Amino acid sequence: MRIWVILMALWPGVVWAVTLPQLHDVTGVASNDVLNVRQQAAASSDKVAELAHDATNVEVVDRSPDGKWGLVNSGEVSGWVSLRYLAPHAENPDVPIGQTLSCSGTEPFWSLEIEQGNQARFDGLGLQAVSMTADVLQQARGRIDRFSLTVGLSGVAVVRAQQCSDGMSDRAYGLDVDYLHQDGALYSGCCTLVAH
Repeated sequence: MRIWVILMALWPGVVWAVTLPQLHDVTGVASNDVLNVRQQAAASSDKVAELAHDATNVEVVDRSPDGKWGLVNSGEVSGWVSLRYLAPHAENPDVPIGQTLSCSGTEPFWSLEIEQGNQARFDGLGLQAVSMTADVLQQARGRIDRFSLTVGLSGVAVVRAQQCSDGMSDRAYGLDVDYLHQDGALYSGCCTLVAH
């Protein structure tokens, strides 16, 4: 019984440590070289883009089944890079996922910038931009991949750690969001991490 209690006490920190997406910096690439972004998670796969030898804040949104490759975005395309050339940013033990999220959706176009524990800014097509307070994401009970966040007095964002498509580009996203705005309108879209 004591072991179970200890595991439950440690569980949130363990979950946050392995949650994707996560920001990384390119490392171990010569200054006169680049890190290739591949179509598939294999060194023999076609190159679709490249990252500079000193690129920072590269968001890994998924891992290959063998854990050796990470799915990243470069411009408007996504592809796979060897994780041996990416160093993860240190996790913030006070917030799950990342301190700052940039969420958006289409039809209608909208955006929600969230700085956990501080503020959020919502902007919708034809609407006046609104700045509000933002809480810290709270993990769902019984789930390791879902979180909720109160925005302003009555807005709520539900964020899921799962693949998401914006429907307009070839970019891959690691976070899906549903945002219930304070006026009662529901917006759905994707989120990306922003360096804090």
